[in-house]
This record gives sequence, structure tokens and C-alpha cells, in this order.
Amino acid sequence: MNTKAKPSPLPPDTIIGGYRIVRKVAAGGFGVVYLAMDPEGQQVAIKEYLPSSLATRDVGELTPQIVPEKLSLYRLGLKSFFEEGRSLAQISHASVVSVLNFFRDNETVYMVMNYLEGAPLQDFIVTARELKKAKVFRESTIRSLFDEILRGLRIVHQHKMLHLDIKPANVFITDDNRAVLIDFGAAREVLSKEGNFIRPMYTPGFAAPEMYRRDSSLGPWTDIYAIGACIYACMQGYPPIEAPQRQDKDRLMASLAKMRGVYSDNLIEVVQWCMSLDPLARPQSVFALQKELAREGERRYTKLSVAEKMRLQLDSLVPDSKKPAGAQGKTK
Repeated sequence: MNTKAKPSPLPPDTIIGGYRIVRKVAAGGFGVVYLAMDPEGQQVAIKEYLPSSLATRDVGELTPQIVPEKLSLYRLGLKSFFEEGRSLAQISHASVVSVLNFFRDNETVYMVMNYLEGAPLQDFIVTARELKKAKVFRESTIRSLFDEILRGLRIVHQHKMLHLDIKPANVFITDDNRAVLIDFGAAREVLSKEGNFIRPMYTPGFAAPEMYRRDSSLGPWTDIYAIGACIYACMQGYPPIEAPQRQDKDRLMASLAKMRGVYSDNLIEVVQWCMSLDPLARPQSVFALQKELAREGERRYTKLSVAEKMRLQLDSLVPDSKKPAGAQGKTK
């Protein structure tokens, strides 16, 4: 683990590119997000490229110091972060974070975005989960929320971009009730492909199996897996099992089967479809998934019999080695 101190954020009242930093809002492995004021006095969010594994910065300094042997990697990530800003700046959609401006300064890059008031979907899931109801969210809520997110994601994919880090923490619910995709993972993806650099770069449970393998191609289907995992989290209150653990013994079907009767068969099938381990077995486009999610009309609810419920209960308790040969988990 990297134990050295994290690079220092820019101090309040620093002026960069005509914007005045108010305070640090968040920091991750790839950078720092600030609340700032634009020249007209409007609030904006500014994201600074500052990967903590490649750069340091002393308190009160503006320019990061780069570890010399990591300079080429730092520049590669910087270029990709800049490209991400440029691509996002071309997208104007209510469900995709708006990039208003991006510029170079202090030997790094800054992305200026709309400052959103609200909370991530993750917070709503945790709150709802603590209420201990059978349903974390109503089905109609899940369908309309993801319909909105998919409208934005479809535009992203049309611009030949992938998000690559869709998870409830990156779906922001604004105070005026919009769902917005934030925090794209493009710079992360470039850096993770280079040498033995900061792995894992994915969020366990939401990352498709192909993200764990270097030789596999990522595409719209990779984001679609993550959408399925987010819907699952909205149903269960918890992230699904990590993709690599599903390879040997896939318990996804069993945990989804417990939701039968609570959610419609159609919604459960949509999650199974999105979360297929084989990328070709998933919806290949956002449009295909949108069509399926919009099929409100035919909601069937299959109630489980007591025997089936007991079998599922046992299934989740008994270690695989103790199960009789015929009980290795039916998929249907």
C-alpha cells in the first residue's frame, strides 16, 4: 500500500483560470474536486488531475511534484484526462455531468463542471436499506430512474465514449430530482492498461468480468453490466457478488430468486440479462436495454412456494461440497 502523504489540495481563495477555489469537496486516487466560484459569482465544481500514486504536492504549493520515473505515466493519464474533458464538453444532456470548461495550469489539467446539489444514489440505498423493508425501492422508481440514466448513457456511447465506473456512488440524484452520471473512468482506464499500475481500478460488484482481464475488449456491454449491478443494488440494498467469484460458483441467480414475488419477473430477468458473465449474452446496446425496461405492461410476479423458499435458504447456507450431486443450482 502507498503510505506516503496524499498531495495537498489547493488552499481556499486560490485563483486558477479565473475561478476562485472555495474548498475541497472530495479527493480520490485520481484527483481532487473543489467547489469554486466562476468570474460571475456562480458556483462550479472543478476537478484537478492529481493522481496520488504518481505525484505529491506540499501545503500551499500550486504545482505538483512528479516522481521522476513515473513522469511518462503521469503525462499519459494527463492526456487522457484532457481528452475526457474535451469529449464530455461536447455532450449536453440532463443525465450526464456538464463540462463547462477545461484548461491546463500548474502543469496539470482542470475540468470545470456544473456544481450539483443533492446526494449520490448510494446514500439513498443505504438509507432505504436501514428501514429494513422487503423492497429497498419500488419497482416503478427503479424503472424511471434507470430510464433517465440510460438516456444519458446512450448519448455517451454515441460519442464513442464509455463510462467504465458506473456504480451507485457515481449516479447523482439532484435536489430537483434529476439523475446524473458523474465521475467518468476514462483516465483510470488508460492508466490501468499501462504496466503494473494501481490495480484494481474497478469497483467490486459493479465491474464486468472483462475489466479484470487485460486482453478482453471493453464496450457498451461493459457499462451495461454495471447498470444491471446498480439495479440489483437498488433491489437488494447491497452490491452483487464480484464477477471473478461468480466464475466458479454463480450465486447471482439464487439471490435474485429470493426477490421473486417482490419484484416482477421481467425486472429480475433484465438484471440477469445485463449481468451475464459472457459479454455477448448481454444487451449489446443501451437502446436494447431501454426497450426492455420500458415494457411496463407485462409484469408477472411469480410467488415462490414455501418449499422453494426453504430450498433457497438452505442453498445459501450449505457449503457446495455438502450438497447432493443433483443440487448444484438450477439456472431457470
